Amino acid sequence: MAVVYKRVALIGLGLIAGSMSLAMRRGRLAGEIVGYARSKETRDIAREISLVDRVEDTLAATVQDADLVVLCVPVGSMGAVMEEIAPHLKKGATVSDVGSVKKAVFEAILPALPQGVHFVGAHPMAGTEHSGPRSGFATLFDNRWCLIVAPEEADQSAVEKLAALWKGIGSNIEFMDPEHHDLVCAVVSHTPHLIAYTMVGVADDLRRVTDSEVIKFSAAGFRDFTRIAASDPTMWRDVFLTNKDATLEILGRFTEELFALQRAIRMGDGDQLFDYFTRTRAIRRGIIEAGQDTSAPDFGRVPVKPE
Repeated sequence: MAVVYKRVALIGLGLIAGSMSLAMRRGRLAGEIVGYARSKETRDIAREISLVDRVEDTLAATVQDADLVVLCVPVGSMGAVMEEIAPHLKKGATVSDVGSVKKAVFEAILPALPQGVHFVGAHPMAGTEHSGPRSGFATLFDNRWCLIVAPEEADQSAVEKLAALWKGIGSNIEFMDPEHHDLVCAVVSHTPHLIAYTMVGVADDLRRVTDSEVIKFSAAGFRDFTRIAASDPTMWRDVFLTNKDATLEILGRFTEELFALQRAIRMGDGDQLFDYFTRTRAIRRGIIEAGQDTSAPDFGRVPVKPE
């Protein structure tokens, strides 16, 4: 594959940035990859494992002469980071992000964007519950969707170039406007995470009563809730605070569905329950047929061997 950007700067060196770096190296998509993290410990680990070609100790040095700058930090931090790097961005550079909320990101970044610098948002729909510089892997984005979300006035060549990078990384590409993006993500990502956090919280209350039986006897259903709920708390706090309207709308719909199911159970309406579960089962089948998961037992996960 051909080099898409001569120099890429990654700000924040966790799962997504690390996986981007490894995937770009695999595809030889960047001439040089420079990285930065606020934490000295993270920077030291990134240097130790050669996560990027060069780790810098300041934001200014990281973005100097970069053709693409990717903000891989929590959504709530993006505005402050943008203001700090703005004076050091070269003309013609593109700034992007990997946040799972877009309307709030646009509002934080665009006012600080220097003239002659482009902004094109991106949201790779891939991840794990792990975080930190050691958590990345090159295949994270393979056959997963990356949503490209650009302002109306965005430079089209900058949009196409960023899309080419994500395709080279292994992603499928879809273009969306910010409002629609935030609503879609509230359905497929944000609300499910909130439900998982809630279910694990309820089970934790029960565990205190039942002397750890919830933990001891956890089967696949609760176990998978805990996997989702193990995600980075800072990131998810910012997601819910910045995608408030869309999340509350979907939570309202979820509550209505939950009340309908409660009534069906109370009334012994087996037909309604059967029809509902049949319809939702078809959605799972569609996800597998779209290549976004596997029907293998335990979702294809490799069991952890005891040490």
